[in-house]
Amino acid sequence: MPSTSGGEDAAWAEQPAWLRRRIERLPRPLRFLCVGGLGLLTDLAVFTVIPAHVSHPIMTRVVSLTLATMVTWRLNRALTFDASGRPQAVEAVRYGSVTLMAQGASFVIFTALVLTVFAWLPQAALLCGAAAGAVIAYTGHALFAFAPRSRARRPF
Repeated sequence: MPSTSGGEDAAWAEQPAWLRRRIERLPRPLRFLCVGGLGLLTDLAVFTVIPAHVSHPIMTRVVSLTLATMVTWRLNRALTFDASGRPQAVEAVRYGSVTLMAQGASFVIFTALVLTVFAWLPQAALLCGAAAGAVIAYTGHALFAFAPRSRARRPF
């Protein structure tokens, strides 16, 4: 579970002990999926509300996806992964890079399936793409975005 050294970690430490214990008992992949679900809800909510202010759907999607990515980064940082020991800005860039690759792979898989095998059921193509994207994202976040900072010695 995340350490308690930092802004969001301090906020996490202030939560009731029973709540922290319950969340900490959940397997990390399940916590990751729950955070992803909250990110999806954020994405949908923002995408639904913004058209009142921005009429172009692509621009609306860019804004909603950016906000959802920020929400999932902070929640994954606080609830799912341990502190990496990197500055927050560096960690955010690493998180964004992994997320961009995962979302790209998800979209490619969705497109390939919806144009072929699942043309008759696009929701199945969406779910397959999302599942593949989630596996890529979890692996990338665990091994790169939130990976502990290397303590390797540098040569003289």
